[in-house]
Amino acid sequence: MKNIDRRNFIRKTSLAGAAMAVSPILANENFNIPERPYGAQYMGDFVAPKLETIKAAFIGVGARGPGHLKFFASLPGTEVVALCDLYQDLTQKWSKEAEKIGNGVRHKKVAQYFGDENQWLKMLDEVKPDVVFISTNWNNHAPMAIEAMKKGAHAFVEVPIAVTLEEMWEIVNTSEQTQKHCMMMENVNYSRDELMFLNMCRQGVIGQPLHAEASYIHELRFQMAEQERGTGSWRTHHYANRNGNLYPTHGLGPVAQYMNLARNEDNFKSLVSFSTPALGRKLYAEKNYAADHKWNQLDYKGGDLNTSIIKTEVGRTILVQWDETSPRPYSRLNLIQGTKGILAGFPTRVALEGGVEGATENHHSWAQGEQLAAIYEKYDHPLYKRLNQATKDTGHGGMDGIMMYRIVECLQKGLPLDQNLYEGCFWSAVAPLSERSVASGGSPQNFPDFTRGNWKNTNPLQIIS
Repeated sequence: MKNIDRRNFIRKTSLAGAAMAVSPILANENFNIPERPYGAQYMGDFVAPKLETIKAAFIGVGARGPGHLKFFASLPGTEVVALCDLYQDLTQKWSKEAEKIGNGVRHKKVAQYFGDENQWLKMLDEVKPDVVFISTNWNNHAPMAIEAMKKGAHAFVEVPIAVTLEEMWEIVNTSEQTQKHCMMMENVNYSRDELMFLNMCRQGVIGQPLHAEASYIHELRFQMAEQERGTGSWRTHHYANRNGNLYPTHGLGPVAQYMNLARNEDNFKSLVSFSTPALGRKLYAEKNYAADHKWNQLDYKGGDLNTSIIKTEVGRTILVQWDETSPRPYSRLNLIQGTKGILAGFPTRVALEGGVEGATENHHSWAQGEQLAAIYEKYDHPLYKRLNQATKDTGHGGMDGIMMYRIVECLQKGLPLDQNLYEGCFWSAVAPLSERSVASGGSPQNFPDFTRGNWKNTNPLQIIS
């Protein structure tokens, strides 16, 4: 037994238990909330000491990392001190770019770490950054964030924040013990429509929220061409080995904030989940690669489409879908239904009881397209109005830049972050919980309360001007 990895052993035996019809154990095990470590403090509304100049290190500068680096480096009061990646060509390229953005005044002599998988540890010891931005494969997110906090840095992590519930609890405990931020960088919360819907919900335009729908529908089979380097080289193995909703946060993050989940009003309670058969990846591999290619040697276990339904503490529902395989247009759904109306995305639509002024007479018709001009004029989020012009060329329609601007602004001014530690864990927890539910025939899975009850006293996200 000494050679068995304990974390994998626990996970495998849990799934085996589901197969033997002991779903009550799976459903109830998440009630075992570990005690807060001695000296640890709740981080829900945490404000860190102000950082006049933010010294940042970046781990992973292949796909998402460069975008984060470029906009961070362009902001006043920032300093890029180190980059780490497996590949030297990437650290060389982006260290030069950082120095160029700094006009030879800031970001000088950016330290480069590359060549093996442990260089990031050496970087943390030698450079001692204020913050670390982590844009690596999913399995590395939790270990890197945890070690960064232990070394005295705030951690900012690409989605998801972690892969397992055990890792999420370790992140929570480490953040509370070290009093360091750990924020999952959910950029979609800063998209124009998502910000506007949040503003409209806070102003009571749709009344009391009842139901939401969220998704990540994004056909990404082309990534399988990235076989040695790049996202497809590691993400393809997740599709093969896991069966659930593997990427829930882009759709879920915004609607969770519309509903004020994990913040004083309501919280996540339970989830049921079902997956379709796993067909698309296998067929795509057979069509595009030789019979002896490594992609044709995989046993694709993950269903092409997963549908999960979340029940909240006060009884609201959220439908969450995920599909990165089927041939269909992109969508995040982005729907919120209230007692007075509904807001929906893809395409953007609004229907209100009594109609939308100047557009519709009642809730039986959508206001959409050009009819929404007055809605945008009245309800565009103040943050979008303030930052849109400065960030519109920063990626994903400007949402990446608004997110990075807010991270820097909050750290420099000593403000709570827009997304706290626990939200990142709740949103990411859908993946392992959905895997458990699918494996047990759709049995309900309870969300761990990562806040240990403190969500009831956590301030709602404010409408920031």
